[in-house]
Amino acid sequence: MNQRFSTALQLSLLIVIVFSLIVGITFYLYEGSLDPLFQATNYVVICLLALFILSFVLIQMIIENFILTKVKSLYQDLLPTGIPLNEDSLQKDVISITQSLQKFAKESKLEIELLKDKENYRREFIGNLAHELKTPMFTVQGFILTLLDNDVTDEKTVKKYLKKAANGVDRLGFIIKDLDLITQFETGVTTLNVEQFDIADLIKDIVEMLEIKAKKSGVNLQFNSNQDSPIMVLGDTERLTQVLTNLVINSFKYGVENGTTEIEIGELNETKILVRVIDNGKGIAEEHLPRLFERFYRVEKTRNRNEGGSGLGLAIVKHIIEAHNEKIFVESTPKVGSEFSFTLSRVKA
Repeated sequence: MNQRFSTALQLSLLIVIVFSLIVGITFYLYEGSLDPLFQATNYVVICLLALFILSFVLIQMIIENFILTKVKSLYQDLLPTGIPLNEDSLQKDVISITQSLQKFAKESKLEIELLKDKENYRREFIGNLAHELKTPMFTVQGFILTLLDNDVTDEKTVKKYLKKAANGVDRLGFIIKDLDLITQFETGVTTLNVEQFDIADLIKDIVEMLEIKAKKSGVNLQFNSNQDSPIMVLGDTERLTQVLTNLVINSFKYGVENGTTEIEIGELNETKILVRVIDNGKGIAEEHLPRLFERFYRVEKTRNRNEGGSGLGLAIVKHIIEAHNEKIFVESTPKVGSEFSFTLSRVKA
């Protein structure tokens, strides 16, 4: 339906509903039953339809007359004295202004909703950031104050406490460094060193580098490639190494005992390939998937934060892939596993 009549339609429908409720309640109070209304259904429907049409016509006339009066007044103020108003032109302007006002109201409503969502996100982000910084800071403060207040002289204990305090400082450093990196990507300060390279060789290096960590996590890390020839792509090798490393290590954290993490390369078309990181771990519930790449967002709110890292891994992954003008995807099923994948531009032979 044309937006020109939407307000009149909504108000007319509201009037019919209110009138129906009033009539129904009145009959019930005086007659003790609604049977008379049900017996005269056809008559009731005709009356309500007539009321709807009458309300619609009257409301639309009132709205258009109101706008016409305001526009006419505006024209009279703007036009030089003695120049008559063109009623046809004025009527067209009224219709145009009505449509513009309705469009403006709709867009304003959407904008307000968007601003509310952003405000909620900002509030949640600040709360998460404060929590992430507070945890390691209190750790550092606690161990240092223990050493100072208790006058600890045992060298072993001193080293133990200092090592734990250093771990807290490292974690603070990770958070600050990663936040700075994300900010640089968002503001366009960081540029990529794009070059041609063999993605298969890069993945083999990453698998070799993470082999020991995979064994410690009880995960079998595999690279499945059906191609013997090089798979040349365009990208920043350092940043893409960071992407794959984050995704693989993330699969270790949420993996299962004797689980598997596989890296595969698929061909989308002649110009694009798809790099896939697949695990058979705990999986992620569907409601969490849209927010996985938000800063500090955690699927498990009570998850132990002593595993290291900044909590910004997936946010950085998303920024790096988007900086390459590529896309990243995630699919997951609880108790089945997860798949993170991203596209890369293939170099034509």
